Amino acid sequence: MNQTPIGSGFGPTTTAQEVLGDRRLDGQTAIVTGGYSGLGLETARVLAGAGAHVIVPARRPEIARAAVPDGVELATLDLADPASIDAFTDRFHASGRPLDLLINAAGIMAVPEGRDAAGHELQLAVNHLGHFRLTTALLDVLRGRVISVSSLGHQIAGVDFDDPDFTRRPYDKWVAYGQSKSANALFAVGLAARGVHAHSLHPGTIWTGLARHLTDEDLRNLGVLDPDGNRITEGLKTVPQGAATIVFAALDDRPEPGTYLEDCDVAQLVQADGHVPSGVRPWAVDLELAERLWTFSERALN
Repeated sequence: MNQTPIGSGFGPTTTAQEVLGDRRLDGQTAIVTGGYSGLGLETARVLAGAGAHVIVPARRPEIARAAVPDGVELATLDLADPASIDAFTDRFHASGRPLDLLINAAGIMAVPEGRDAAGHELQLAVNHLGHFRLTTALLDVLRGRVISVSSLGHQIAGVDFDDPDFTRRPYDKWVAYGQSKSANALFAVGLAARGVHAHSLHPGTIWTGLARHLTDEDLRNLGVLDPDGNRITEGLKTVPQGAATIVFAALDDRPEPGTYLEDCDVAQLVQADGHVPSGVRPWAVDLELAERLWTFSERALN
């Protein structure tokens, strides 16, 4: 995987609207998971504003309705429930529409230990396995790209193929999150190896609802809470800036398929150890590991 920055002309302060520019997306259909809040909502808003027909699947569409722009189609989808995913993809197939963009932006972070009905650790189940099931079921109607929203958190941990569901090791919410984000990145590599134009990305550090399960101690450790308990925003991206790399991944033709992106450019490959505030670890863009993940995911979903 060629993880060499391309000098895109954009940067960390670029907004999603600026990446879009004067492009029109009339006649295109996009599915944006998580498109009713945070980065997903901003992505859906920008794409819809350019003329795309945007579908936002939500666990509770009646609540999401108040958030999404007019014209955005809402549908029911629970990424932790295979039957719900199958029902959604069946409905999409029945509509006869092709799919131009699948943006897998939904996710959970550092949640207490939990499992789906099949016994899979919940962060892996929602962040990766649910999106794997959704994506592979839609590949036959896909004529565009698949975008996986990963995170700098992938640097915490790669995928532990010996114990992915924490059945033998103690549960650690951050290791589980890092594993799921590494899986997001490897999924893009696996898709690209199968001829699908896919990217993964780190959107940046942003205040969104993703942090709802974090304690004050967690937030202080992350450097986003001051000693008085106030949120620190200096140095963090805004939501429009965070969504920029998602839109860049979806629309820009310059990055090689399968690459991991950040700040609207290809991320630099960094060493597997040591603390670095950016870049992608080797374990998240390794083709052999991507193939192992694909095999594991197929078996996990039966």
